[in-house]
Amino acid sequence: MIYEGLASASVILGLLVCYLSLRLLMRAGWIGGWLRGMFGLLLVALGLTLGLLALDVVGYKQLISEKSVATLSFEKLAEQQYRVVMVDSGGEEHLFILKGDQWQLDARIVKWPGLLASWGMKPGYRLDRISGRYYSLEQEQNAERTVYSLNDSENPVDVWQWIRGYNENLPFVDAVYGSAAFLPMGDDALFEVTLSNTGLLARPLNDRAQKALDRWQ
Repeated sequence: MIYEGLASASVILGLLVCYLSLRLLMRAGWIGGWLRGMFGLLLVALGLTLGLLALDVVGYKQLISEKSVATLSFEKLAEQQYRVVMVDSGGEEHLFILKGDQWQLDARIVKWPGLLASWGMKPGYRLDRISGRYYSLEQEQNAERTVYSLNDSENPVDVWQWIRGYNENLPFVDAVYGSAAFLPMGDDALFEVTLSNTGLLARPLNDRAQKALDRWQ
């Protein structure tokens, strides 16, 4: 996989940089030694940064054509309150309690336009958050909102955010936010979320989901 390869390359490069920096730091000398020491410390910092970069990149999954990224099942617990079970593409199950009338799933997407795309570089994605929303504007402004992050990484290096901040100066890569349209929640409803080059798309998988969608439309 491309993103695992990028992460591995970053780890190898980081280890090589740390090795070279340690060799510099262990050499004896006065001024030359001090300069080597400062340079070595900079290399250590660079090596650690590359390692953190690898940890962030490995969380992204390669997008090949249209791909199912999650299925979501809903169970009504109370008025405007639902238990949601989301199963991602890796088979991992996530449980949420969403309040409101509608739900939405968001993802972070990294794209490789131009020449890199022609060489076979596919977009990468990482599910970012799931949220509930109320039909009523008054409730949306005043009632309790439920938003859950799907990224549990505590890594201080955020590749997607860095790319997004420098999008205008990085013509070979693009960071975008993909969001499925808000869809209604319903008891025993089952939805699938797919991701393509155009973004996220949610579709009903059973009659309960289709009926909830028909009532909403």
